[in-house]
Amino acid sequence: MATRTPQDLDRNLALDLVRVTEAAAMAAGRWVGRGDKEGGDGAAVDAMRKLINSLPMTGTVVIGEGEKDNAPMLFNGERVGDGTGPEVDVAVDPIDGTTLMSKGMPNALAVLAVAERGAMFDPSAVFYMEKLVVGPEAADVIDITAGWTENLRRIAKAKRVRVSDLTVCILDRPRHADLIREVRDAGARINFISDGDIAGAIYAARDQSDVDVLMGIGGTPEGITAACALKCLGGAMQARLWPQDAAERERAVAAGHDLDRVLTTDDLVTGENVFFVATGVTSGDLLRGVRYRDNGAYTQSIVMRSKSGTIRVIDSYHRLEKLAGYSLVDFA
Repeated sequence: MATRTPQDLDRNLALDLVRVTEAAAMAAGRWVGRGDKEGGDGAAVDAMRKLINSLPMTGTVVIGEGEKDNAPMLFNGERVGDGTGPEVDVAVDPIDGTTLMSKGMPNALAVLAVAERGAMFDPSAVFYMEKLVVGPEAADVIDITAGWTENLRRIAKAKRVRVSDLTVCILDRPRHADLIREVRDAGARINFISDGDIAGAIYAARDQSDVDVLMGIGGTPEGITAACALKCLGGAMQARLWPQDAAERERAVAAGHDLDRVLTTDDLVTGENVFFVATGVTSGDLLRGVRYRDNGAYTQSIVMRSKSGTIRVIDSYHRLEKLAGYSLVDFA
């Protein structure tokens, strides 16, 4: 089999990608607060799939809806793009936080990341991982094997603050009872999130955020997608695969995974030409959600590229009567 050499990704691809997440967010926006996770996710997936297949790239979905979400589209291994551009890995999360969307709660996002072909880690069938995420200031001091309390001390020292000044983002799950107790015993504050730990990882890495670190067990697909954002932000993630049961552990070992291995940001996504884009579905600390006004819609997106280190926040207004004439998606 011939070796394929990836082409350099075009910097203009970023603006093409944001159109995809905008479409997914606007499609999902009609479902906000309606209590229907599947309906909203299906609308976002359908919109994202139609738009992504118009982009000038030859993409393979590496992190998709896939087996974890039992989704029929944008599954792992699906080919996307129009086939004319560079070979790329694609990570999609049409809605990071489907429960947030269905309940009208903050911080649901439509997310897409792209990197050179072969850059993204293949987790096989291990759906969860233990994560530790920080921003640039503490990127060189964390060690997930050292324990949560020790890492809080290291992060506080790197930021020149006390542990009691730190805020830790944690998914509100029963499995985190011991972690929550340890963080509180150490004196740090906790910002609980009910879903959407891609957004949580970005909070931990951005200077503008009130969150200093994300800790705990979350989805592996979300972890790899978040690693793409961290490559752009200069933050760092350390992670370990976390099989849920003996059967999943056996599959992981059979696939060649070392379950004691500490995976870094560079292990989760290699290379230095990574794009990450997200558009708000519901308003939150990271982005404003979709707002409908006078036959139009407002969206807010974040667009990042690791090669240049550029981070853009894009506010857009979409005239729906204009889009109705040619768009692949019916936003009405």
